[in-house]
Amino acid sequence: MSTPTAEAAGHNLKAVRQSYYDKIEKFDMAPLWEVLKDVVTKEPITKCVPAIWKYSDVERLMAEAGEVITADEAERRVLVLENPNLHGQTRITNSLFAGIQMILPGETAPAHQHVSSAIRFVLDGEGAYTAVEGEKAMMSPGDFILTPNWAPHDHGNHSPKPMLWLDVLDMPTVNHFETSFAGHFDEAMQNTSRQDGDSLERYGSGVMPDGAPVHLKRSPIINYTYARTRPILERLKKAGDIDPSHGARVRYVNPINGGWALPTMGAHLALLPEGFKGVDYRSTDGTIFVCVEGGGSTTVDGKVLEWGPKDVFVIPPWKKYSHRVSKESVLFSISDRPMQEVLGIWREAKAA
Repeated sequence: MSTPTAEAAGHNLKAVRQSYYDKIEKFDMAPLWEVLKDVVTKEPITKCVPAIWKYSDVERLMAEAGEVITADEAERRVLVLENPNLHGQTRITNSLFAGIQMILPGETAPAHQHVSSAIRFVLDGEGAYTAVEGEKAMMSPGDFILTPNWAPHDHGNHSPKPMLWLDVLDMPTVNHFETSFAGHFDEAMQNTSRQDGDSLERYGSGVMPDGAPVHLKRSPIINYTYARTRPILERLKKAGDIDPSHGARVRYVNPINGGWALPTMGAHLALLPEGFKGVDYRSTDGTIFVCVEGGGSTTVDGKVLEWGPKDVFVIPPWKKYSHRVSKESVLFSISDRPMQEVLGIWREAKAA
């Protein structure tokens, strides 16, 4: 038990230190030793929580948005998918933005460009397009479409039905570095000299045009179509190439160097066979998932997320999770893994 003298000495020491802290604050300084344990943690700590957005809710609320504002007025009619613990921060994880975009029949989302790279994963509709760097890519459910850094892009819908897709951007990362730029064009639609599928045929067929840019850090392919990717998953399944955590999974790559399709965001498409019970897995990249086919559940640190077609859910960094399905299912996923790999900070942990 401390003596009154020792207690007084302790109080005096605290007062002396606080006086010192008050003094250095006036010089815009602070004592690292007071916060070191909070900034250099033993394991990753995240404010993000697991969350799911059911497509039945998304579709209904997007339909209402179509009555409230036009695509031209909004520039992009998007409902942001905000992580429940990051309200008001326009992000689904600390590093990524996600939202659902809708374009109605006859509408055009005008051409613009920005430093943030973006992807589109098509959820619903048929016959609308996105034009990127002079290529008009027709959109179908399950298609994975790139809008690389600073690439001009616009969207249009000449079909009789609304078109909905998931947008994911590295915008929070760009804004962290305070390097955001954007530009607009006089014409709502860019001139498209290349037709649908041109970049995929040029660069995704095992051959490339002579003189192709060999040092391009992002994929030159605009649209990785679901019709072309889905059969590959079937081949993997039949060959028994099934990861115990991820199922039969492929990675969207830059065909020039075999790296990720974008330098800041990496995506996969996975088939979970009927009765699949995934083993526990975790990694440092917070990951966004979309159910393309089937349905099932994902358990994240004891919380069960039940998902079905077109539902979107997110798993925070370093949270243990496992997938389970009763019927064959397909999941799309995207995360900031490429950025972490370049920095040498990405880690994963698989169940023993």
